[in-house]
Amino acid sequence: MASSKEGTSKSVWSRRNFLVTSMVSTMSATTLLDQSSANAAPAATPEPHSPHPTIINVNGQPYHLALDIRTTLLDALRDHIGLTGSKKGCDHGQCGACTVMVNDRRVLSCLTLVATLEGRNVITIEGLSQADGTLHPMQQAFIDHDAFQCGYCTPGQIVSAVACVKEGHAATDADIREYMSGNLCRCAAYPNIVDAIKQAKAKMKEA
Repeated sequence: MASSKEGTSKSVWSRRNFLVTSMVSTMSATTLLDQSSANAAPAATPEPHSPHPTIINVNGQPYHLALDIRTTLLDALRDHIGLTGSKKGCDHGQCGACTVMVNDRRVLSCLTLVATLEGRNVITIEGLSQADGTLHPMQQAFIDHDAFQCGYCTPGQIVSAVACVKEGHAATDADIREYMSGNLCRCAAYPNIVDAIKQAKAKMKEA
């Protein structure tokens, strides 16, 4: 009977000894890791891209810029040139509020890198009216047909509408709706926008 108790005691001691030894080893390893992390050199901070010199023509005027090569046309227009008519809506190319024209074709300026535009002509909403303040036929048509409400999407809508006519995509109401579908109007002025484009199309042909 005594030997049985002695065996049980040895068994209990060995389990406890194992558990204590494992715990001490784990704590020691954790301490060493913490000390190693504390003594490690800080991660190197990536160096910023050096400015990329570029010249872009916006509304007939050349602009000499030195920008990070990742700068979008929208940010260049708003933050570096001071043309804030093009709006930053979704910033993912889904709403059309940032639409401008490049060589008479519409582009989403939030997805276009300014470094790719050397030698091309950019037209923004500010460049549509004449020097004496006379509005472009499309701008006037939007006013005549009350084709905007809050106005946030309107610059992109107007620029896209001008390009839609120039591209030959305004032959029918269905064509207009199809080729303007990338420009969202949360105020839902779509019927008025279609009417404005039809009016402006005739005036643009006369001009």
